[in-house]
Amino acid sequence: MPRENRKRGKKHKKPAQPENEQHPPREEEEYVADKEPQAGPSWIVNARIPDIDSEAPFGYVEQEVKAYFRTVDVQIREWQDQEHTQEAAEEDVDPNEDRRMFFVAALSEMSDKEKQLATDPDCSTILERMIYSMDDFARRVFMDRFSGSYEQLMKHRFASHVCQTLFSVSNETVVRESRGIFPPSTGSPDEGELRTLTKLTLDVCEEILPHFTSLMMDSFASHVLRALLSLLCPHIFSQDIQKSSRMRSKKSAAYKQRQGAMKSVFSSESTQIASRHPPPKEFISTARKFVAIVRETMSENEVRACGASQIGSPVLQMLLEIEADEGSTQQSGSLMDSVLAGLIAAINDDPDTIPEASDYVSTLLRDPSSSHLLEILVAKSPENVFRIIWSIYFKGKLRRLAVHPVANFVVAKSFERLDPSEMREACSELNDVVAKILSSFRIGVFRALVDRAAALHECESDVIETICKAFELPSEEDRKLLIPCVLRLLPKTDYDTHVQYAESKESGQQSSNRKPNDDRLEPKTQGALLLQSLLHLNAPHNQPVIDSILESSIDDLLAMAYHVTSSRVLDAFLDSPTIPAKDKRKFVIKLIGHYAQLVDDRIGSRVGDRCWAFADPYLKEKIARSLIPEEHTLAGSFYGKFFARKLNLHLLKRDVEAWKNAQISAKASSTGQVGSTPTVVAKVPPQASAPTTESTVESKRKRKHPAEDEIDQLFDTAIGKKVKRADLSSNVNEEPESAQAKSKSKKDKRDVEPEEGVDKSLHDVLGAIKAAPKNEDKGHKKRKKVK
Repeated sequence: MPRENRKRGKKHKKPAQPENEQHPPREEEEYVADKEPQAGPSWIVNARIPDIDSEAPFGYVEQEVKAYFRTVDVQIREWQDQEHTQEAAEEDVDPNEDRRMFFVAALSEMSDKEKQLATDPDCSTILERMIYSMDDFARRVFMDRFSGSYEQLMKHRFASHVCQTLFSVSNETVVRESRGIFPPSTGSPDEGELRTLTKLTLDVCEEILPHFTSLMMDSFASHVLRALLSLLCPHIFSQDIQKSSRMRSKKSAAYKQRQGAMKSVFSSESTQIASRHPPPKEFISTARKFVAIVRETMSENEVRACGASQIGSPVLQMLLEIEADEGSTQQSGSLMDSVLAGLIAAINDDPDTIPEASDYVSTLLRDPSSSHLLEILVAKSPENVFRIIWSIYFKGKLRRLAVHPVANFVVAKSFERLDPSEMREACSELNDVVAKILSSFRIGVFRALVDRAAALHECESDVIETICKAFELPSEEDRKLLIPCVLRLLPKTDYDTHVQYAESKESGQQSSNRKPNDDRLEPKTQGALLLQSLLHLNAPHNQPVIDSILESSIDDLLAMAYHVTSSRVLDAFLDSPTIPAKDKRKFVIKLIGHYAQLVDDRIGSRVGDRCWAFADPYLKEKIARSLIPEEHTLAGSFYGKFFARKLNLHLLKRDVEAWKNAQISAKASSTGQVGSTPTVVAKVPPQASAPTTESTVESKRKRKHPAEDEIDQLFDTAIGKKVKRADLSSNVNEEPESAQAKSKSKKDKRDVEPEEGVDKSLHDVLGAIKAAPKNEDKGHKKRKKVK
């Protein structure tokens, strides 16, 4: 399909418009007579205003301009895909200088054509790519050119994405302006004063404020409003939410992904704001104005209809979070009260009343789009409101909701706010359907229970019993299979059946890293996440998981370490603060003798590094000594050679105490405690210190500088050299033996000791002149005569 025919978004059913420039209508076509009978005389006709083209409301872009911006797009794509070359770095050439000149030319060509380019199907994507590389001044100019037309641009099929990208990247400029960092002004009196981007954003909000409710339900403007609210309240909406489907639909995200990476082409300039800076106070008050306008202009039925809409529900979710941050959700008539069908108003009138369940809220539980809205209500509702929501809509209904393909996510979100008594009730209620939950792979419910129990430090035994019942592991002997069963999300009977089937097909083959043909025996991501949560339970409730790991065979442990999913379980085992150190030590000792196989793998080498980081010097010595026979094997391994560098087996075989000190200092430097770690001085035997002394003497001789010219030394001596106090002070603290050795070496270098009162440096110069060879050139003889 040609590129010109690839369109983004939903296309309105209207007659096709020509791509060439729109021609103005002729004079005789401007006014036509209405076909309906007129009330006045026949010579009076109504004037019809020509319709505005919805596809290009600001006019079409000329073909020459489109061709130019296609070349700009190709150049920016090349710069975004490549890094700075080494030649430019070696020649100290600024690669951004040419790019800035290129952008200046492109921005000058874009001047006064921003609206036409934004509404063009091809140039809109090019503008999005250019916005990422614009500096603060260019973004301010670009946003200012759209002033007065934001309502029309937000509703446009292509310009809406340009506005969304502009609001998404404006947070960096707003943060710099709040810190007082502004670009230099041009100083031209004819251009007038350019508003800051903070002021421009506030003006945009004031412009669209009367039309906010209609923009919420527009299929194109809804995404722009989400980006604008995220710009106004970045402290409420995290980066994960800004990158999720709440900001862009799946279709829009897939289209943008096909366009390649969009980032600034000026790699030396930071495009990310590392620190979280609070937004201006005007932004927060403006966001609250949007909440107030929705509460004033929309009735309760309209709010509930917006919540059930696939277009308006994401914007309503963000407004609910802003309302919760403001603290006005407890008021009667709030947005949360409207969505909950007057539940908050009924509680305010009579705190002891328990309203009846609303059919609307029950529908939200099972709707794929609106269930996200109910998750926000469960997470942001006040404490007394949540208790009533739990008792009305969840309590006694978990058997059906926990296995529902949509409602189970809301149930898992509600578990994050349960108290200990409600946790016990939930566990007892789920005990009847745990097998059904496992068979339908609703593992998020189990994981939410485990995380909440670990946070409360209560009901942990009940949660463990519930999970063991789901995997058919009632006895202590059966729980040794907890790791393989949970990792594959199979109950014990099914796991035994699949293992027997795999062994029957692979009889006679012995391999520690075998891959059965049955895909059910492959580790699952949900199972690995559940095991990681179980490992963070407090002792002794996590003991079944620990025992299962320690009781596993070496072949099973190596297979787990080799797999990209199951290796995360071993990482969590070594990193979890709730696992006793003695159990971690048993795990590290169990792998001794198999570390050569462990680190000879891309994923297993990571597990080996974690084991080495946890081990104390005694364990490290045992591991290193077990790998001495495998030294050549590790050196030839693509992944094991990196682990062999940490071992330093050559030093271990030569000097054990020095090796231990090196390991202690390496561990202290890795933990950042170099200053607080005491210095350990090893007692080196005399025979070991002799080669070191010889090597130091030889290195000193090699570093000996060539002799300077005699006359230069003489003038330096006459003028006087500055004595380094640090050298003199360091010689005071030296041992007597070393001082005598140094004095002896000095006697060997010169023939005569200096007399008292004679400068030592001058005496050295005179001694060097006497020792100079006699076959000197005439220049040297003349210098002696001058002397």
